[in-house]
Amino acid sequence: MKRLMITGGAGFIGSNFVHYVLEHHPDYHVVVYDKLTYAGNLDNLRDLEGNPRYAFVRGDICDAALVEQTVREHKIDTIVNFAAETHVDRSLMEPGSFIQTDVYGTYVLLEAARKFGLERFHQVSTDEVYGEVLDGASVETDPLAPRSPYSASKAGGEHMVHAYFVSFGVPATITRGSNNIGPYQYPEKAVPLFITNAIDNLPLPVYGDGTQMRDYQYVWDHCEGIDVVLHKGVPGEVYNLGTGVETRNIDMARQVLRLLGKPESLIQYVADRPGHDRRYALNCDKIKALGWQSRHTFEQALEKTVRWYVDNEWWWRKLKTGEYLEYYKRQYGERLRQR
Repeated sequence: MKRLMITGGAGFIGSNFVHYVLEHHPDYHVVVYDKLTYAGNLDNLRDLEGNPRYAFVRGDICDAALVEQTVREHKIDTIVNFAAETHVDRSLMEPGSFIQTDVYGTYVLLEAARKFGLERFHQVSTDEVYGEVLDGASVETDPLAPRSPYSASKAGGEHMVHAYFVSFGVPATITRGSNNIGPYQYPEKAVPLFITNAIDNLPLPVYGDGTQMRDYQYVWDHCEGIDVVLHKGVPGEVYNLGTGVETRNIDMARQVLRLLGKPESLIQYVADRPGHDRRYALNCDKIKALGWQSRHTFEQALEKTVRWYVDNEWWWRKLKTGEYLEYYKRQYGERLRQR
């Protein structure tokens, strides 16, 4: 395992994983394959330009010919699939693109892995495939019960991965991660949205009563966990990746404001989104048995994340224009006016 094709590698978690791999495996080569949709950003990788162990290919994972050409030309032996439409709110507006990328695109990659006999295929999934978990914590053998088009598309991709492992022997693993926070996260997601809005003294739109529970993990910890599964995980198996500690969304918002020295009056409760899952919780004993556990507490992860956005306005401020503003108005405009 020396030549990795990282799909979606210009996105949030993907770009962090690219940096992680190049830093921790000095003999590995990485090819980032990314369509560069609104959430894909070459600024995330600009410090790697000129690195002889890094290459970039602009492409859609649904483009079978280009996927195969990339695998062949770069002598790829491992695919790590981060490429996905990922935002629940957008999946409620435009479900079709999620099915196309997250299910069909995964199938295209699996076909390439089968055709070229790759050493490993790894699918990056989400805790949201378990659906709402009101009690206890999800283990990897629990049934999938997705409740949004996004989580349903991720579950569909997982089923394809499992089918290719069973039917064709593709050596595949899956990780289901909890909510990630850290550098390079597109500011439509709750944490960077709240941070950047607070910096500009804009309202923090909190859905419903704000008591939804989430497990926020630092993205670098997640990357380390994926790396552990790649090298120690058993093909055909699924591994949960999270901290095991839950935080209410309203408490996250208040902590963001405290770290920035901003008043809690910036919080505005808005109408909840349809089918909003109240709680996710992961049992991570399986991945811990491989020697991994989260290194950051929630407080440490959030403080690092806030500091990064404060120090890197050059990165996020230009993103909060154009397409982003149109989405923001559609998603929050009427909700904020109703308050």
